[in-house]
Amino acid sequence: MNTHEIVRRKQQLDHVFEQTTSVSQDAEILSHWARYLCVLVSGFLESSIRVLYSQYARTKAAPNVANYVEAQLKYFQNAKMERILELARSFSPQWELELRTSSEGEPKDAVDSIVANKNNIAHGEGVGVTVSRMKRYYESALAVVETIEAQCTR
Repeated sequence: MNTHEIVRRKQQLDHVFEQTTSVSQDAEILSHWARYLCVLVSGFLESSIRVLYSQYARTKAAPNVANYVEAQLKYFQNAKMERILELARSFSPQWELELRTSSEGEPKDAVDSIVANKNNIAHGEGVGVTVSRMKRYYESALAVVETIEAQCTR
């Protein structure tokens, strides 16, 4: 990761993951941490995508076009993999194809699970997510963000 804002947010999130190793190992408490991490990882994914595509527009387009792109990206939420792919396609069909290929399997499933669990948490429904599972999901989401960052900085 090279984008300062994303690096900063990643460091904050990494710190929260580290904190889970020193808290009570009570299953209920860890379950609360896992839900909290799910919401944070979902937010990290959404904000990272917004930052990367906004910066791309700022460096490649006229200021008024970049302003429009940035305004539209404010509405980007619930970053399921298909929504991310649609957004990538809006910038470049080749980017969508590359991202689709690189995210097949575990990354796609992880991103979709993050969003589905976050929505269930927000609506007060139970989820079966654990801290270790969230760590794996987070690592897969990072791979998706890294692919998008590489595309935007070519």
